[in-house]
Amino acid sequence: MQMRQLTAPALIVGALLLGPCETGIAETDAARKLAQAVYDAPNGDDFASRAVMTLTEKGRSARKREMYTLRLDRGEGERWSLTRFTKPSDIKGVGLLTKDYPGDSNDQWLYLPALDRVRRVSSSRKGGRFVGSDLFFEDLRDREVDMDRHRLAGEEKVGKMTTKVLVSEPVDPENSVYTKRISWIHPKTLIPLRVDLYQRRSDKPVKRLRVKRIKRIQGFWTVLDSTMTDLKTGHVTRITQTAVKYNQKIPERLFTSQALADDSAEARYRP
Repeated sequence: MQMRQLTAPALIVGALLLGPCETGIAETDAARKLAQAVYDAPNGDDFASRAVMTLTEKGRSARKREMYTLRLDRGEGERWSLTRFTKPSDIKGVGLLTKDYPGDSNDQWLYLPALDRVRRVSSSRKGGRFVGSDLFFEDLRDREVDMDRHRLAGEEKVGKMTTKVLVSEPVDPENSVYTKRISWIHPKTLIPLRVDLYQRRSDKPVKRLRVKRIKRIQGFWTVLDSTMTDLKTGHVTRITQTAVKYNQKIPERLFTSQALADDSAEARYRP
């Protein structure tokens, strides 16, 4: 059966018949569906990567750190991750364990080898900088779709790629250090190629995430190179993935506060 293409006047009439309320609901629903699709994008049952974190600021030489990340997706909004630094010596062994549970519930522990101590990261520290980088502790936590209100703001190009612009604002302002996130999402890969982050008393973004390179690995779209920039200071944190592996059956026993103080068991799962 041949489909009849709607002319511009027909589209306008259709919108008028729907009315402003129905149109608004449809737009909100489309925005939420896009946010959910991004959240649910396939990324394996587990993930392991080797990466280099580079810190850059004006007037100083770039500082490089080597690290590993392990992640386990337990389904139903429960995701666990472990990040461990291996170089240089002043940060070697430092580890962060994050456990995100359904809803606005999570636990984070930080291991500091110099003190040989695992300490819990308070939820009030979600705006604290992780090991002096431009990543807040909140940036390393999971955020479920229903924790924000979403709306679409059209389409824009990021480089040569056309993206959908998604605006997300917290339902509860107290559960985020950000007042708004604007994400430029590539519809094919469902990867945000750029994210602008806003905070209270600021009508301009305070930080910006940019994705520089993506690649399909083992069937999963993977970010291999990204930067987070503090737009006030110009300080930049770049993370470059040098090796990635999915679906190794990483055991749950590696994601405990006790295991955080001993990296021997996790070594075999590093790519």
